Amino acid sequence: MLALLGLTTIVLLLAAILTKKMSPLVALIAIPIAAALIGGFGMETSKFIVGGITKIAPVAGMFVFAILFFGIVTDAGMLDPVINGILRLVGSRPSRIVPGTALLALLIHLDGSGAVTFLVTIPAMLPLYTRLGIDKRILACVASLAAGVNFLPWTGPMIRASAALHIPVSSIFVPLIPVQLAGLAFVFATSWWLGRKEEIRLGLRGGAPAGFTHTHELTEAEKLIRRPQNFWINIVLTVIVLGVMISGKIDPVVMFMVGVVLALMINYPNVDQQRARVDAHAKAALLMASILFAAGVFTGIMSQSGMLSAMAKTAVGFVPAELASHIPAVLGVLSMPLSMLFDPDSFYFGVLPVVAEVSHMLGVPPVQVAQAALLGQMTTGFPVSPLTPATFLVAGLAGIDLADHQKYTFKFLFAASLLMTVACIVIGIFPL
Repeated sequence: MLALLGLTTIVLLLAAILTKKMSPLVALIAIPIAAALIGGFGMETSKFIVGGITKIAPVAGMFVFAILFFGIVTDAGMLDPVINGILRLVGSRPSRIVPGTALLALLIHLDGSGAVTFLVTIPAMLPLYTRLGIDKRILACVASLAAGVNFLPWTGPMIRASAALHIPVSSIFVPLIPVQLAGLAFVFATSWWLGRKEEIRLGLRGGAPAGFTHTHELTEAEKLIRRPQNFWINIVLTVIVLGVMISGKIDPVVMFMVGVVLALMINYPNVDQQRARVDAHAKAALLMASILFAAGVFTGIMSQSGMLSAMAKTAVGFVPAELASHIPAVLGVLSMPLSMLFDPDSFYFGVLPVVAEVSHMLGVPPVQVAQAALLGQMTTGFPVSPLTPATFLVAGLAGIDLADHQKYTFKFLFAASLLMTVACIVIGIFPL
């Protein structure tokens, strides 16, 4: 009975989100509460909810303050010299311009937002691509690759995986650092290769004619909030915050809270300025935090009511024990294509907990399942998924047809996901 109720709950959740009959926030709260009441748990449902939210709170806090921190140091102009330096470095040779695009997207994606990455990277580089005649599909592809492989501890998929399975972010991320480095090596190798092909096609092996320059222009509003004199202070502050956080010595939410306070005091000592900077990024922070707390309702009810374990026990009977160890590797291969079928909330909060529980009962640590999902599910998959606004944004900004972008970019993103899966197997993260 519990297994059937749990399965019905997840099917209804996926259907409500994927058909857009409900927003993820509403679906993650309303559907599991209704299921718990139908299951006869009554007032215990409240305890389930509080228990789930309590476990989610540190992750939600980290995400909120990470958005604020990166937003503030970016507003202060920490990335401006980097952007201008990259533009000067790449010159007019496609074999430099395309890898430079990847580097720029990689650095902009430090804040964890794919939309911001594309909004900054593509307009900054598009005039250069247009002037030299470089295929704009390459611009969209390389920006997508750099953002997709860059699954940092504060990015949406990582936060969702941690929240759904109640596993510390550091436990998921730290073992994947060498895997991500392998993925980034693929990104830059692919970028150079694509640039070299364009160089040959356009006959630009020696670059454009002398006097060719390209710069990144700021709007008047952006100039008003820039603090170029604090560039090195902000760089040092960012390195310290990220270094201590990744080391695991201090909880990530604490480090980002301290980072936000210091970034505001250093760059915007005036109270009104501080309020304005927080307000500028509050919408994005609140939106994701509300989704995470709603996910706490869902995971709390599903796990503490016994529905999740009942479903897993039923599913275990259909999985041969000798194949259990292959689950992470198989999920790693499938994770990127699954981005075309599931949006991040429905997958990480609806599908992943069931797969993890089944794996756990068969002796496979849930952390491996989380890591396998992160190799593609809305990481390398999000820039081409029709279920994410970022896909339409990258195509629109680059001025190319959506279908052309998906057709051209999919194979490179999938190859990156497969390469990282193989890397996980080679270094022993996934057993075979």
